[in-house]
Amino acid sequence: MIPVTKPFMPPLSEYNRIIQEIWNREILTNNGPCVRELEERLNKILNIQSLSFVANGTLAIQIAIKALKLSGEVITTPFSYIATTSSLLWEGLQPVFVDIDPYTLNIDTTKIESHITEKTSAILATHVYGNPCNVDHIKKIAKKYNLKVIYDAAHCFGTRYEDKSILSYGDVSTISFHATKLFHTIEGGGIVTNSSDDLSKIVKLMRNFGHDGPDRFDAIGINGKNSEFHAAMGLVNTRYINDILDSRKRQYLYYKENLESLPIRWIRISKKATFNYAYSPLIFENEKTVQDLQKILELKGVFTRRYFYPSLSSLEFVSPQITPKSDDISRRVLCLPLFYSLKEKEQDVIIGTIKKYFK
Repeated sequence: MIPVTKPFMPPLSEYNRIIQEIWNREILTNNGPCVRELEERLNKILNIQSLSFVANGTLAIQIAIKALKLSGEVITTPFSYIATTSSLLWEGLQPVFVDIDPYTLNIDTTKIESHITEKTSAILATHVYGNPCNVDHIKKIAKKYNLKVIYDAAHCFGTRYEDKSILSYGDVSTISFHATKLFHTIEGGGIVTNSSDDLSKIVKLMRNFGHDGPDRFDAIGINGKNSEFHAAMGLVNTRYINDILDSRKRQYLYYKENLESLPIRWIRISKKATFNYAYSPLIFENEKTVQDLQKILELKGVFTRRYFYPSLSSLEFVSPQITPKSDDISRRVLCLPLFYSLKEKEQDVIIGTIKKYFK
């Protein structure tokens, strides 16, 4: 069986070494030494100012919304994982969908201004598959209308834009460290604050019930903190991040080299970006091809994913909005297996099956 993804598993001996230290300290959570070390290490690796380690990437978005005191309407994308939209709804905000660019699959920044109203408080955009949005245009719009900017950068570990971490753009960027991501802490996420030290302090208060000391509360908070055991996995995995990034790039380019002659479209990567090859999405000519190939590959023990499907604008619990490009792309996109231990001979099975279908 070839799954669509597998978590990277570091040497167990290295993980156990840190676990033994945790066992000896008997400090399991509440911003322990492993959590603090992981935050410091990630700040250096990613070249960012302040990352707060939290329980997951969805909670990261929700805390960012609270910390920025958003209200009313938020401009967002219909082509993303459901957490981008559900976080807004969970916090009582109205998502306003702007259709996507059919080539980058990111929010079409030329259409944002026409969706802004007096109720708009922010833009929440996703760097789809780790491919950066047009952050320069979004910055201009946000400044013009005095809007906050949150980037859902769940897929963006290691992605750079104009030689800076993509996480350093916007007021806040959020990232996922879920087990399926190229860098993971089993479960986890991060909140990267860029606009002020005060915002970083608020985020750190909010993730831990608002505690500012054992018996002082300076904010309305939530239990968003993460444990020493999760941080330990992250600490070990930081040692292998360059190998993980290299393997993803090699696998992605191998797919592309062997499939580019077929009627398949690949996403257009920003020319200003250093891409991290987090996913391998293919855009086919029609939905039937996606459905056929998914079934044929599954019969061979190969599991793919229609990611992202459906378009979030089609969900029953959001107000009806017109996003024809997102609707169309979501029906025609399919992600192939991509993970550290994926072998070239396994890719050959996938490539051969797809080529045979088109013959």
